[in-house]
Amino acid sequence: MTNISSTENQIQYVTNFQDLVLKPFVGERNANCWKRNLAGDFSEIVKKIEINENIEVIEEELLLELQLSEQGNLARQILLDDLKLLKEYGASPTLNVIKYYDRDAILPFFSTDVYSFHVDRSPIPTDTFLCTYYGASSDILPNSQAEQKVLIPEIRNELQKLYQGEEEGFESFLIEHFFDLHYQAKPNANLINLGIGNMWKLAVDYPNSNVLPCLHRAPKEKPGELRLLLIC
Repeated sequence: MTNISSTENQIQYVTNFQDLVLKPFVGERNANCWKRNLAGDFSEIVKKIEINENIEVIEEELLLELQLSEQGNLARQILLDDLKLLKEYGASPTLNVIKYYDRDAILPFFSTDVYSFHVDRSPIPTDTFLCTYYGASSDILPNSQAEQKVLIPEIRNELQKLYQGEEEGFESFLIEHFFDLHYQAKPNANLINLGIGNMWKLAVDYPNSNVLPCLHRAPKEKPGELRLLLIC
C-alpha cells in the first residue's frame, strides 16, 4: 500500500481550500488533496463524546459545549473552521464519530457496504469531501487497477441467478440494488491511503461528468478505536 506521498496520476495535491474546490478534474485525475499536518488533540474530542449509536453525528452546538484542554481547543477550532469552509462553499458537511458501519451480509458473494470499493452517484454535478481527523482512514484506488464487480463472470452469473427476470431488465436490476457501484481491486493494485488531517475532494458519478468517479472504501476499524470523520 502506498502512503500519502503517492504520485498517482489520479491525485492533484493543493495547499489551500480554494484550490481544493476549484482545481478541475481532468483526464485520469479524479481526486484533489489538501495536504495538512494539523495541530491539536482530536482524540480528546472523541473521548468526550457520548456514543449511543454505531455512528454518532456531532452537531456544532455539542462541539462548542465540550470542556477541553488547550490542545483539545485547537482541534475543536480546526473542526469548526473546516465545517464553516464547506458550508460557505455550499456543501452540507457532517461530523461523525464512528464505531463501525453496518455490514452487508445478505449475499455471500457480493458486499454492497462501504467497506467495499465503490463510487458515489448523484443525479446532479457534485463532489464528495472527506477528512479523517482520528482513527483509521479511507483508501482510494486508480480506476485502471479495478474491475467493476458486475462484469466479473462468476459474480455476474450469481447475480443473474438472483435476478430471475427478463434479460432486458437485468441492468436496471443491478442499478436499482447498487451492485453496479462496486469494484474489486486487481491483483497487486496500488491502494492509496488518504491519511490523517488531509481534506479530500473525490469525483462522483453523475450524468455527463468528464472524468471517471473516484473508487474509495472505508477502512476496517481498529479494535476499540473510534474514528472522527468529516464527510459530505
